[in-house]
Amino acid sequence: MLNMNQKVIFFDAAGTLIRPAEPVGAVYARVGSRHGFTASADAMNIAFRTAWKATPSPLHPEGCPPPDDDQAWWHHVAARSFELALGNAVPPEIMEPLFHELYAHYAKPESWHVFEDVRPVLEDLAADHALHVLSNFDRRLLSILEGHGLRTLFDQVILSSEVGASKPHARMFAAAVRAAKAMPAECLHVGDEPVADASGAASAGMRCFLIQRPEQGFEALRTLLRFDS
Repeated sequence: MLNMNQKVIFFDAAGTLIRPAEPVGAVYARVGSRHGFTASADAMNIAFRTAWKATPSPLHPEGCPPPDDDQAWWHHVAARSFELALGNAVPPEIMEPLFHELYAHYAKPESWHVFEDVRPVLEDLAADHALHVLSNFDRRLLSILEGHGLRTLFDQVILSSEVGASKPHARMFAAAVRAAKAMPAECLHVGDEPVADASGAASAGMRCFLIQRPEQGFEALRTLLRFDS
């Protein structure tokens, strides 16, 4: 049985705390139509997932985080998504404003939904745990958390775009334990990805609680922590 007594808890963001308010393909199709391109939401969703999975996670030299907050990485994913859905690359003079509209959309708190089980459990755990975010995201996450009233529940937000590496890279978890001034064995990581979260945490010497909604969500996390405290 896992020892769940850790007082320092890190939380993944997308897929764990929040999710897009509407399917990504629907957003891409709508924004694309405003720039003269027609593709169905389903086609854009498939294209986006293909492009996202095929694009290696950002990795920069240690101590040299990207000055653009990883916008270039997202630009590549977006451009490749439209290329796959349309069968042709979008000309740069059109792709630039299209991308910036998409990028700005996902900076808005209203573009994201907080899972219903998140807020009450975080408020409960914050009473006797140090809570942090450890996410493969960029600085847009700060305004998203702030807009949903979640930012004050976390001591620190550790972002891959500021670390220069993405989970499951060891640099992310090392940055997390430094920020929390803790030892890995004192930490629990909560996420929804078997590789990025569970394997990454295990390699760093942390425990991991894997969110698998609807079977295993935040209520199950709270039950385990309260039961073993």
